[in-house]
Amino acid sequence: MSIASGVLSGAGALPPGAAALAAQEGAGTAFHPVLPWLILALPLLGAVVNGLGAFLWRDDKRIPSIVGPAALLLSFNVVLINFIGMNGAELHGAEVVRLWSWIVSGDLHVGVDLQFDQLSMLMCMVVTGVGSLIHIYSVGYMRDDPGYSRYFSYLNLFVFFMLVLVLGASLPLMFVGWEGVGLCSYLLIGFWYENREYANAGKKAFIMNRIGDAGFLVAMFLLFVSFGTLDFVPLLGAAEGTLAYGGVLVTGITLLLFLGCTGKSAQIPLHTWLPDAMAGPTPVSALIHAATMVTAGVYLIARTSVLFALAPVSQGVVAAVGAGTALFAASIAIRQYDIKKVLAYSTISQLGYMFLAIGVGAFTAGVFHLMTHAFFKALLFLGAGAVIHAVHHAWSHGAGGDAHGDGEGDGQHGDPNDMRNHGGLRAFMPRTWIFMWIATLAIAGVPPLAGFFSKDEIIWYAGAYGYPVLWGVALATALLTAVYMTRLMVMTFHGKNRTFGHAGTAEAGRRLHEVPLVMWGPLALLALLSVVGGWANIPEALPVLPAVDWLHHWLEPVFEPAIAIAEARGLVAEHHAPAGGGEALWAGISAVIAIVAVTATVRVLSPKPVPTEAEAVAPTGFARLLHDKWYVDELYDRMIVRPSLALWRACWRIVDAGLIDGAVNGVGRGARLLGWAGGQLQSGRVTTYLVVFMLGALLVLSVLA
Repeated sequence: MSIASGVLSGAGALPPGAAALAAQEGAGTAFHPVLPWLILALPLLGAVVNGLGAFLWRDDKRIPSIVGPAALLLSFNVVLINFIGMNGAELHGAEVVRLWSWIVSGDLHVGVDLQFDQLSMLMCMVVTGVGSLIHIYSVGYMRDDPGYSRYFSYLNLFVFFMLVLVLGASLPLMFVGWEGVGLCSYLLIGFWYENREYANAGKKAFIMNRIGDAGFLVAMFLLFVSFGTLDFVPLLGAAEGTLAYGGVLVTGITLLLFLGCTGKSAQIPLHTWLPDAMAGPTPVSALIHAATMVTAGVYLIARTSVLFALAPVSQGVVAAVGAGTALFAASIAIRQYDIKKVLAYSTISQLGYMFLAIGVGAFTAGVFHLMTHAFFKALLFLGAGAVIHAVHHAWSHGAGGDAHGDGEGDGQHGDPNDMRNHGGLRAFMPRTWIFMWIATLAIAGVPPLAGFFSKDEIIWYAGAYGYPVLWGVALATALLTAVYMTRLMVMTFHGKNRTFGHAGTAEAGRRLHEVPLVMWGPLALLALLSVVGGWANIPEALPVLPAVDWLHHWLEPVFEPAIAIAEARGLVAEHHAPAGGGEALWAGISAVIAIVAVTATVRVLSPKPVPTEAEAVAPTGFARLLHDKWYVDELYDRMIVRPSLALWRACWRIVDAGLIDGAVNGVGRGARLLGWAGGQLQSGRVTTYLVVFMLGALLVLSVLA
């Protein structure tokens, strides 16, 4: 059904942003979503079937191997049909499909409504497309796990809730998806719950996200009080006429929304859960980091871009936190040895880039990097999973070791995630080596790969929109990104193999091997996307390359009201880089920095011998500070966790054990005492009865006298 014009009519004169949106909504469109409910129903059905399979056919892995990936592939095809239909239609506004009414209470009316516009369709393509490849990869990676069917049930459910989040036409429905991905992350991070450390990592992720979610909830309450609705179209359409530009209310609302984003997207100060989330199976890490959950915060701000355009202080906070997080996380990644934790801090850093872009007003650039990052980060995580899979199977070959081995050593060789136990793997895993180098060069910003176009666009806009300090931070982060990713590749794939110690090359040749087609096939497709994914947006200023502005044109209707607000106040001025020069010049400089950083890191690290995990000594000085993640976890433990535990223990001793248990136990003791006293009167001894009788008689006589 069509939207907005009817909602906004009768409200009097509309502000410029709302009028533009209403005009867009009133325009005719030939687009009508095809079977939109199937996009959600298929992953949900897969979750139900696989969930039943965890009890009914636990040992039969054929059904989850088919149902799990098929649910996502079919959903992707429905999304693709709608994406093609929308791309060929004259569509400037959103198309909302109402499935049924959900909440009707007073003035609050919330329906299960799906919003189809350019932003939601792009997100659905990323979620279902990358998610499908991760599901296919999981068939090979998790094949020997006893919780195979349960795993696919959780994975399907994860994608279902992410699709609810991006398709929800109102904040409450988005919040259902928001909380749903939080629940699924808890289930999947702690998937191997028998390991107490892994279970604690799941709880940490769940609890830290609840901190941010409190901000999201309060922001929703304030928006409902201000607008009387929580549906995106009428709310955002009336925002400019209802909220004062730069006012306290809109600033407070947007900062509360951003608090939710810092939790979900792991930005400072709520970032510490994401590295610990590596406790889950590696495909889960790929899904969380590339296609679901952590991108939700970026999507929320992009969806509510009009509100943030009205709150320049909040935009500045978003940009500053994003840039600071990007540099902070990149510095930590430099000194990590767990291959998955290097990638985890890389994700935190890249998310910081996205928030930087949205904070300076370059909304399309932020979403562009979200898209390309999904390609090469999924490839990096799945490639890391292939390495872990191969190393663990090499260690457990012939020894009956368990199959997954994620983060678990075999008691003899060490941790299969530790890069100090790798080395020289390109000789045994050539396909994985090539694919991961493509992803590494893409994230480093080497042209013409995807990351060059998306990340450099963010760096350019940070300078061109008048944020020279943030521009410098972004450029420094790009340099560190190239260094730590190249370090990962050198330690893992180059030099001498250390999987069986420095003298175990022959043993490695017998046991190490490339992963099967079901695992490297998705890597190949992601590698292709990591190459061509950035070609959707090629700046006109770049020489030689053809100018392509498809993505900017595609997302323009979504962000036009927010950009109009900024332009009306002169916030989008003529582009000038901080040190002068045009976009082509600074893109070239950034590319040279990336290439030099990659080359120099290879030349410096390749000749150096790498001690195995067992031989390594603890780092000292500044290296130890980076290795221990700037002691943020220790700081939180000392300032928050320990005082909280002490408070709860004191409450337990004083209130629970002292007052409540004391009162209950006191009543019991009193009843026992009363029973004992009564029992003494019925002892069965005649002498006792005579004594009591005489005492009673004497007492009566004394009273009568």
